[in-house]
Amino acid sequence: MSGSVTLAYDYPLLGVFWTTFWLFMWVLWFFLLFRIIGDLFRDDALNGWAKAGWIVFVVVLPFIGVLIYVLARGRGMGQRELNRAQAQQQAFDAYVRRTATPDTPRATQADELTKLSQLRERGDISDDEFQRAKGKILH
Repeated sequence: MSGSVTLAYDYPLLGVFWTTFWLFMWVLWFFLLFRIIGDLFRDDALNGWAKAGWIVFVVVLPFIGVLIYVLARGRGMGQRELNRAQAQQQAFDAYVRRTATPDTPRATQADELTKLSQLRERGDISDDEFQRAKGKILH
């Protein structure tokens, strides 16, 4: 063995913390970068050229581009996210209301029997007709 071998117990504790910190910062950086790119594509206020300009700026000069984007449009990012979440909630609520309630209210058997007994009491139908209609409703 000509090379040096680093064992786990040769790696200092501060080195572990330092490596963990930089790994966390790397993940945070990508999270922020993708969040900004997603915000650009969802923003309806910007036209295509403005979106393309921001994307080029963020990709070519990533640290400066992200910093300037957050400073210039950071407050709007939260508002756009809130508006999108509210629109999704309203669409979901509308879907639930539309599918949970039938288009035409259906009368229950009890409602139909009540109407049928009222017709018999008024004399509009005979007892024989009442029994036949009641049999159809119950079966």
